[in-house]
Amino acid sequence: MSVPPSLPDYAVHHPSGAAHGGTVFLLHGAFGAKEYWRHQIQALIAAGWRVVGWDAPGYGVSKLPVPLTIDHCARALGLLLHKEGGACNVVMGHSMGGMIAQQAWRHARARIHGYVLSATSAAFGSPDGDWQREFVRARVAPLDAGCSISNYAPEMLRAMMAPGAGGPAVDLVVSTVSQMREETFRAAVAAVVGFEGRDLLPTLDVPVLGIAGELDQTAPAVVMQKMATKIAGAEFVNLSGLGHFGWAEDPQRFNTAVLDFLARRLTRPA
Repeated sequence: MSVPPSLPDYAVHHPSGAAHGGTVFLLHGAFGAKEYWRHQIQALIAAGWRVVGWDAPGYGVSKLPVPLTIDHCARALGLLLHKEGGACNVVMGHSMGGMIAQQAWRHARARIHGYVLSATSAAFGSPDGDWQREFVRARVAPLDAGCSISNYAPEMLRAMMAPGAGGPAVDLVVSTVSQMREETFRAAVAAVVGFEGRDLLPTLDVPVLGIAGELDQTAPAVVMQKMATKIAGAEFVNLSGLGHFGWAEDPQRFNTAVLDFLARRLTRPA
């Protein structure tokens, strides 16, 4: 029997000075935690946004739900939106976080006023497909062979980025993911494989930005661009020369695209 969702572990960051005009909820990917959004948090609060970063169920200090599913996480996000949301709530999800963000539309539609979907997909496809099976195998095989996440994660992550990617934000991603629990890592891979949300795309009636790295092989830009065409009024940004972690590989370019979208498309109350 699955356990009911509970309020996840999260942190709230307030802009200095005047009261905020809206809140951005940051959802990390399957390999991550709330700590790796540092450069996005700094940019958003400097622009006057309040920011809520969470650790998804099973991440950080929280107990791993059995089973861990995209829908379980989406329902937990609904609780967080009701507790910390206001008149303008934007959900920004990366990779698995983008799947959770989409699924949350089923549970908390009235609390979501905009989306930023980074390097994600509306569906993983058939779990029995060759690409899908290889996705799972490549990520859990080193663990099955006795390799620790701290030894395995750096190579895996850098292979998902553009060649030569580096800098403080990349180092932060690597160090954050290297501290993940193995049980969470395995459960997250299984959860991603089971996601199906293509029916949601035509129903999204809020501003949506899709943003992807040109070199991303995990969530290819061409797939995200096609996904954007299924959402009325959605925008799409292709970050040339970047991979799956565009927001870490080039934080300034990623943040500029996000802040431009938010400034143009989201009306924040005074």
